[in-house]
Amino acid sequence: MVKGLPGERERIGLDTNLFIYFLEDHPRYGAWCASLFDRIERGHNAAVTSTVTLLELLVQPYRDQKEELAQKIFALTSTYPKIEWVPVSLTLADRAAELRARYRLSTPDAIQLATAITCKATRFYGNDRSLRRVKEIECCILDDLI
Repeated sequence: MVKGLPGERERIGLDTNLFIYFLEDHPRYGAWCASLFDRIERGHNAAVTSTVTLLELLVQPYRDQKEELAQKIFALTSTYPKIEWVPVSLTLADRAAELRARYRLSTPDAIQLATAITCKATRFYGNDRSLRRVKEIECCILDDLI
């Protein structure tokens, strides 16, 4: 078993950077992320992420005027099995604001964490050191796992 992967049937939250590492086959993080996404695809773990993830994933392709790449990313992410995409609601925005104020997080990180917490994930996977401060959910930092 690969170090740091969630236990069987554990519901997890995913930050945008995991999708980027997976899609770009990142030299350091790509293989680990591929193992995680394989577990999700096979139904070993349910995963949740905010629709903010899609926003963040599409910025660079649109900036580079790579419309086809943006369409591929949208198609892949929106149809990936066993990942729940959660829109930002008023309740979620309120929870994110509370987390952002308490831990001085960026708005995207606060939204991602609020999504995971609200959707009853037991762990949140990301690679931002500021996540270490959060107490409401176990945050797994890739740099600590690899």
